Amino acid sequence: MASIFTKIINGEIPCYKVSEDENYFAFLDINPVSKGHVLVIPKIEDDYIFNYEPEYYAGLWKFAQKIAIAQKKAISCKRIGVAVIGLEVPHAHIHLVPLHKEGDLDFSASNKMTLPKEEMEEIARVIREQL
Repeated sequence: MASIFTKIINGEIPCYKVSEDENYFAFLDINPVSKGHVLVIPKIEDDYIFNYEPEYYAGLWKFAQKIAIAQKKAISCKRIGVAVIGLEVPHAHIHLVPLHKEGDLDFSASNKMTLPKEEMEEIARVIREQL
């Protein structure tokens, strides 16, 4: 059965897309821990990031770097933090999180936000403009 991320890639579930190429996809986390929190995913579904072939794995990080650079330009923050957790969704993914202080990479439920659709659309747009 396809993961929720594969369904997003296939357009079956809407998202706030930031970027896409033939191998990778980036979109805003629907429950961010910081405004501008992006998920970067490979289009090949696997639940463990280290299962990918070395070239594909390296390409994922290269794509993530491009997104992080655009995020840093678009979102006022000290830097972009990175996390690979992969326990909630069985599809490897990289979290790119705008950091303002230590603790911004806290993924506990109490730290997650819900932002209005218009704000999410605007955040995605300003990141896309920096690509």
